[in-house]
Amino acid sequence: MKPRIAMVAVLVRDYDEAIAWYREALGFERLEDEDRGGGKRWVRIAPRGNPGFSLLLAKATTARQASAVGDQHGGRVGFFMHTDDFVRDHARLSAAGARFEETPRREDYGTVAVFRDLYGNRWDLIEPRA
Repeated sequence: MKPRIAMVAVLVRDYDEAIAWYREALGFERLEDEDRGGGKRWVRIAPRGNPGFSLLLAKATTARQASAVGDQHGGRVGFFMHTDDFVRDHARLSAAGARFEETPRREDYGTVAVFRDLYGNRWDLIEPRA
């Protein structure tokens, strides 16, 4: 067996709100959207053209889950998105409402800046050094 991580769940307030934001801001596409009854849906999204890894959008249904929306990693960066064009994607994310916490910086591994998504989850946008 060759184990691999295929999916990570992200707590959200609303399925459709999350689908729209991740599609518009990050360029993700919806892979699955299946009604599971009782207000639950199975919604998977992934970067366009990269369905080998996906995010499962999980609607918060309890007070405990709702309190974790946007803070699933305890304030740390929890998601890392690589790009082949930092300037293009930084501009697209900014226009879509992503809140960048810093100006882009160059590190040994590439160009990076931390941003927050619709819910406040922290992401690194990284253009790896060639």
